[in-house]
Amino acid sequence: MTAEITGHRELPRTDDLPPLPYRLALPLRAVAKVYFRHKYDLTVHHQDRFPLTGPLLMTPNHLSLLDAPLLGAIAPRMLHQLGKIEVFGGLQGKFLHRIGQIPVDRSSYDMLAVRKSIQVLRDGRVLNIYPEGTRGPGDFSRIRIGTAYLAMVTGAPILPVALMGTRLPDGGVEGHPPAGSRIDVVYGKPFSVDRVPFPRRHSDVQAVADHIGDVLRAHVKAAVDETGHPLPGWRDQRDPE
Repeated sequence: MTAEITGHRELPRTDDLPPLPYRLALPLRAVAKVYFRHKYDLTVHHQDRFPLTGPLLMTPNHLSLLDAPLLGAIAPRMLHQLGKIEVFGGLQGKFLHRIGQIPVDRSSYDMLAVRKSIQVLRDGRVLNIYPEGTRGPGDFSRIRIGTAYLAMVTGAPILPVALMGTRLPDGGVEGHPPAGSRIDVVYGKPFSVDRVPFPRRHSDVQAVADHIGDVLRAHVKAAVDETGHPLPGWRDQRDPE
């Protein structure tokens, strides 16, 4: 307990944040898991690689709107997920807050979202973040530095995840594939980067991000080779940055 409190007092501090709710998500996950397995031809590869305890940065590629609810349902542990602030309005937003999801304003440096993300990891929970930052071809050709920063602050291991089939080649990023579509979820081998105390230079974070990008690109390529399931191609331009 003392170590956990000390961790929350390190910069950026998280000891002043209220705990994120999550208990409502637990029964919903069980229902959603049955639903997705019934609706799609779903195969999960290498689930034994998913750490069952401790903090974890889960880093999937991002193809469509289906990615977050699917992973939230089938992952071996409950996920706190980062999502664009635009979807957190009205009743939907209240629901997402109640199940422990984190809104992020992609138009600015959203320090509150960063601190909540660090809080999740310092609490020994799982944070799902899309390193690409937006829906696209899913090849990790470009990643943002957020994953590197969170890993350097917390020391949490990174779990590569390759999604194939959550968007069809001719499908839009705003929709779901039709019932019966084949979907593959391939977990990679967790890896870690060095934890770096405050202050952290931008050039050092960028260097770690470049390394993470190399690992994620290699994983998604290996997943495509293993499953024979190709990525859908270049991003649908309807997805706003």
